[in-house]
Amino acid sequence: MTRWYSIIVVAVLVASACAQTSNAPPADQPEAWDFGLSVSGYIIPDQDGYASPVFTADHSALHLEGRYNYEAMHTGSAWIGYNFNFGKKVQFKVTPMVGGVFGDLNGVAPGYTVSIDWKKVAFWTSGEYVFDTNSKDGNFFYNWSQVGYNITDWLQAGVVIQRTKVYQTGLDVQRGLFASVSHKNATFTTNVFNAGWTDPTVVLSMSWSFGAK
Repeated sequence: MTRWYSIIVVAVLVASACAQTSNAPPADQPEAWDFGLSVSGYIIPDQDGYASPVFTADHSALHLEGRYNYEAMHTGSAWIGYNFNFGKKVQFKVTPMVGGVFGDLNGVAPGYTVSIDWKKVAFWTSGEYVFDTNSKDGNFFYNWSQVGYNITDWLQAGVVIQRTKVYQTGLDVQRGLFASVSHKNATFTTNVFNAGWTDPTVVLSMSWSFGAK
């Protein structure tokens, strides 16, 4: 565990140095904070539903994030990472991260988020591998990935998959469809997983973005 943690910390520090060099704003341009808050409500067949909030804060290359009920119930996680932005016709944003997990599940986790935008197509994925500090049986790879098509400026629809240990169904990888409606800085998303394979799980999400200098 110590060896893995050292490797992760070194990787993040290297990413920090590169990101600060490539993403630094002009000297006369003040750096701003960008914040995001999302709350996802899970409606699961024959199981108790729950809510999972995620808060993000970005300042130039620096990325901070907090999650709850994401890796496990009654469990929080805190993250630090660095943003890499590049590309013109195809726009990329890559954020490697390292996080600590605490609560009913305790551990350390390397993770990432990646977004790729090309014309009206948008791909987004977030993943992490949790190393459970109490038992190797708790080690697990979590992932949420989606590909959407921007039908209009305010409507997006596409396909989504999720791999999680928070709740259980007959499928190891949840798969389904989603639709998002946006207005100004708010987005409402409906995800329907597993329809046609088993009883569907519905995830309703509301997200807001805002900034401050």
